[in-house]
Amino acid sequence: MRVPVARIPVRGRIPLNRNETLRPVGEVHIDKDLCKGCGFCIEFCPMGVLEFSDSINKQGYQYPRVKPGKEGDCVACGMCERVCPELAIEVREASLVPVEVVWQ
Repeated sequence: MRVPVARIPVRGRIPLNRNETLRPVGEVHIDKDLCKGCGFCIEFCPMGVLEFSDSINKQGYQYPRVKPGKEGDCVACGMCERVCPELAIEVREASLVPVEVVWQ
């Protein structure tokens, strides 16, 4: 009988060149009138930046928005832009910040 080995999660691993490394910060632009409320962008966002808004668009669908307080968490990966079947999302790289911000 094999005894399961406990796996300890590794935390606090920081790159040696963290002072030289910058990460992108993205701006998510959503055309709320094109959105049909499928939620793919929310589901596939690796950083969990998007959520459904409380409002509805002209077509009667809830559209996504950036969660309050998560504006600087977007890493401009463009996943939401790629999975949107209506092409209602555009991601732009707004700035670069030190990598240390990610681990705070």
